[in-house]
Amino acid sequence: MKVSIEDKVQTRIPTKHGEFILHYYTNSIDDKEHIAFVKGDVANKHDVPVRIHSECFTGDVLGSRRCDCGEQLDMALGLINQAGTGVLIYLRQEGRGIGLLKKLQAYNLQDQGLDTVDANIHLGHLADERQYDIAALILSDLKVRSIALITNNPQKIDELTELGMPVSRRIPIETHIHLDNVDYLKTKAERMHHLLSVPDSQ
Repeated sequence: MKVSIEDKVQTRIPTKHGEFILHYYTNSIDDKEHIAFVKGDVANKHDVPVRIHSECFTGDVLGSRRCDCGEQLDMALGLINQAGTGVLIYLRQEGRGIGLLKKLQAYNLQDQGLDTVDANIHLGHLADERQYDIAALILSDLKVRSIALITNNPQKIDELTELGMPVSRRIPIETHIHLDNVDYLKTKAERMHHLLSVPDSQ
């Protein structure tokens, strides 16, 4: 099924990382509110710094240290602000696409010894069910020509390229390693092939 999107409203949002324009998108496949947070003029520009960030209520809102999501969100906005232009796309695909309820159930399985990949699989899901077609459509709607993707995930680069959004380069985004997230980050590096420098578990 062909996916379509619509930019329903734009509004100015001042932040500690400077001023952005928030674009509220609807789409034809779900009732979720996907967002583009845009700094500066990105239309018809190449090598635009872009972060595609999947929703993480526990990390982004509550500051959970089980993951690196909240820190990555803040760091990405800082990088875009330093560049003077860029886009943060906030996709509503909680828990690598399995939803908040299943993510919290996966947390309990992780506390019993499973890693993030095996916990998702135990619950009947794939290790990562996120999709990036809406993100590619949003970037196209914003008339971005090519992107410098803020990510540690090479699969995200491959998927966006396949969706027709050229990725000119990768901008690493490594956050602080805590006792609470070191195993999570090791799983990302070892089992999901993220480009991370992670020490042995402490």
